[in-house]
Amino acid sequence: MTVVSYERELAVAREAALAAGEIIARYAAGPRESWDKAEDSPVTHADLEANEAIASCLAAAFPEDWILSEETADSPERAERERVWIIDPLDGTKEFIQGIPEYAVSIALVVAGTPVVGVVYQPPTGECFAGASGLGAWLGEQRLHVSQATDLSHSVMLSSRTEMGRGQVDRFRDWFAEIRPVGSVALKLALTAAARGDVWISMAPKSEWDVCAGHLLVREAGGVFLTLKEGERRYNQADVLLQPVMAAGPAQLVHQIAQRNEQG
Repeated sequence: MTVVSYERELAVAREAALAAGEIIARYAAGPRESWDKAEDSPVTHADLEANEAIASCLAAAFPEDWILSEETADSPERAERERVWIIDPLDGTKEFIQGIPEYAVSIALVVAGTPVVGVVYQPPTGECFAGASGLGAWLGEQRLHVSQATDLSHSVMLSSRTEMGRGQVDRFRDWFAEIRPVGSVALKLALTAAARGDVWISMAPKSEWDVCAGHLLVREAGGVFLTLKEGERRYNQADVLLQPVMAAGPAQLVHQIAQRNEQG
């Protein structure tokens, strides 16, 4: 059986993420003008310029590949492609606008529905979480591994400020030692891969570009990412929304979450 290496794709994705991060950092140093592209979905000049930089970098290196981005019009043809880059140039735009340093660039490559490359770059800290199939997940020279926690009651769950504010995670408060808010979805998943939180749960729909790179990082760090109703996600679907409940982290904890969720 032929083993495909994605080292070149990973290098290009990292380069694209760093280029986008420079643009975002430049905008972060000045006024952060924003407008709504849809209800409760703000966008900024940083989103759009970072998107152009990423798309240009990927297209130059892999002209035959397709790109699915939060900031680019979609096409039905996309679902027919085998290799698709799934990107969010600025995940956590609300945090970016508010000056909360919990936003990130998210870039993933999917081949035949499976994530094979993932990069999550946090411009305020300069941390670049990166991984590829068979190569592991890394932060610089440090190989990442999900938490070794085995008991939900002693675990830290990473959650969304918005979901916490809506009361959507109230049912979980007695399950964990702590529920900790973090901005960007991609960043929450990267931090879960790095064992800076034990698990992540989402009670709101997420788009493929929110989670795909983080899914790869969690998987390569030895964990799992599941939608509790459908199991592991196949990406590049016509409907890009994933429906809750979603959970990621060590398999033992995620399976405990699934069991408790079924019990209500």
